[in-house]
Amino acid sequence: MISRVEIHPGRYHDSVRLMQASKALQDVSGVTDALVAMATELNLSLLDDMGFDMASTSGAGPNDLLLAVRADSEETISAAHQALNDALTHKVAPSGGLDAPDPKTVGSAAKTNDANIVLLSVPGEHAFVEAMEALDNGQHVMIFSDNVPIAQEVVLKKRGVEKGLLVMGPDCGTAIVNGLGLGFANATQPGPVGMVGASGTGIQQMTCLLDDAGAGVRHALGTGSHDLSEEVGALSTLQALEALDADPSVEVISVISKPPAERVANKVRAAAAECSKPVVLTLMGEDTLEEGAGKILNELGRKPMTYASWPVDQDTHRPGFVRGLFAGGTLRSEARFVCMPTLGEIGTKEEEPGHTFIDYGDDEYTQGRAHPMIDQTVRVDRLQEAADDTTVGVILMDVVLGYGSNADPAPELVPGITDAVAKGAAVVVSLCGTNGDPQNRDTQAIALQNAGASVWLSNAAAASEAARLATSGGAS
Repeated sequence: MISRVEIHPGRYHDSVRLMQASKALQDVSGVTDALVAMATELNLSLLDDMGFDMASTSGAGPNDLLLAVRADSEETISAAHQALNDALTHKVAPSGGLDAPDPKTVGSAAKTNDANIVLLSVPGEHAFVEAMEALDNGQHVMIFSDNVPIAQEVVLKKRGVEKGLLVMGPDCGTAIVNGLGLGFANATQPGPVGMVGASGTGIQQMTCLLDDAGAGVRHALGTGSHDLSEEVGALSTLQALEALDADPSVEVISVISKPPAERVANKVRAAAAECSKPVVLTLMGEDTLEEGAGKILNELGRKPMTYASWPVDQDTHRPGFVRGLFAGGTLRSEARFVCMPTLGEIGTKEEEPGHTFIDYGDDEYTQGRAHPMIDQTVRVDRLQEAADDTTVGVILMDVVLGYGSNADPAPELVPGITDAVAKGAAVVVSLCGTNGDPQNRDTQAIALQNAGASVWLSNAAAASEAARLATSGGAS
């Protein structure tokens, strides 16, 4: 076995591209371990834990690219290098003339085109300076970066309010602006719905449900997961509400959030009541996303929908607990909200006994590897463990499609699902996607169904089915 560690000084790439690069390396035949990341203190520590030689990392810092590969031959190392370069290098068709150099700052980029939104994906410690420069240049900002201090978020959002500019984020992974998806987003039809969301996968689930019902979304403005906290006070949510209310292309407004601070929730309710258009609030712990979508359809004068599903008969499965293996934090939270009245307490850590729903997109599980929406390795391993665990009767998973997500997730999950079903477990999948997505929702659904899983477009419906199966199967 050959190990190689390289540091590429000053070669910075954003987290999404590094996630994709990590997945590309892991797909190279003969690679047993790989780490592609910026050389932060955390990632260097992870490298050491993986048993790599640290000698070549001396002096490396967070603006340097770290590549570590353990493989079976020099030829495999070369193949890994090629896969990395393909994943990290932009392919630009020749223009036939001399191209202007790429801008080096947000300010210089703002002066070279007519764009009015800046999307930032830089280390959290640098996001504040770049976002402030964008605001000072008259640009709205979407901050994909996380680990930005709350105090800095408040300063940025107050500056945005002063200038009449929207700050989406920090930690904003999904948005749709005038029908164009940014970050992790699904291919949905444009329509009369305007959305404000403090939840990335919550936005994705809602837009997919509405797309299935034939109701499109014009805007989905992400605010970042902390916007409805006591500290931030819904600064971006209130601003986005006002903007959507003034947009003549929007007929109905939707607000989605994980459980907000009570005082802040009341502030949002008061602002919603002042809007000239109907506002549907979908707050986790009060309504499911499916219920919220139903209320939106009602406001649009549409008939209630039965959302797409691909069920199979699993009523003879073995008894046992429900094991939830999630990539989306909001989808995990919603599933717990749906299942707890039936199942009782549900743990959120792997070491907890009984029913457990784990968010494998949490920082605890993504250190040094791509997000599970891209790299399913951890969940594939946990799926196999659940199949072998005779105390588990039902396995509940989400699969999130769309731009930026795993290019073809079903084939990676099919062997584990097939094995689990053969060993007597029931498998239920919440599939978040549309037929316009690069992965094609129906193609993915049929592959998962053929493996023996019940598949549901509604995450709440999938959770309800898992709870029903656990009860009918005599959960311990």
